Amino acid sequence: MSTISKITEDIINRSPFLREAMTENLINVSALARKIKPEIEKESGKEIKEGAIVMAIKRMTPGVYHKLDVKIKNVIGGIGDFLVRSDLVDFTYENSESLREAQNKLIQTIGEDSDSFFTLSKGITETTYILNSKYVNEVKKSFANERLKSHNKNLSSITVKLPETNVETYGVYYYIMKHLAWEGINIEQVISTANEFTGIVNSNDIDDAFKILMHLKRNI
Repeated sequence: MSTISKITEDIINRSPFLREAMTENLINVSALARKIKPEIEKESGKEIKEGAIVMAIKRMTPGVYHKLDVKIKNVIGGIGDFLVRSDLVDFTYENSESLREAQNKLIQTIGEDSDSFFTLSKGITETTYILNSKYVNEVKKSFANERLKSHNKNLSSITVKLPETNVETYGVYYYIMKHLAWEGINIEQVISTANEFTGIVNSNDIDDAFKILMHLKRNI
């Protein structure tokens, strides 16, 4: 049978946000013990004193979270400029044999505009296109015979240029998206290359998203 310490750690580790907050001493240990006490008792099959749970929590080591936080902050401290683009839309179509032909027609049209924003992400069953709203009619025309699964308007993008060491450090995207999530910013789409991360958000949130990322960069 698992010990109280093992059960407690397993429960807490299910929530990365919670474990990180504990590492930074932001959690009321007694309140946490009371909250998880019923689940610990259920898994252990016996009644557990709250004090025993508090001790189990306090004995937990920071583990990988502290070491990871240091590495990630080194990457975040080395990020370059942010690039913001507004007035974007996205279209998601079901993959088909004819989709590539329709896609090529669209690319030929957009390719003549050197200032355009255009990206695509092909999944197993569907493909998403994100581009300037001025091309909505071209998209509808090119993909007239394809099955549209979703279409979103009023989007903006914010691109973060990351140092090359980001590919050697796990958790970089999580660190960025965590801070956005804590502030209630919903990332509708994510686009990434080796050293760039682009988040697509509702245009109403772009100013707040920019401020949050600037704060991360300046306060490392």
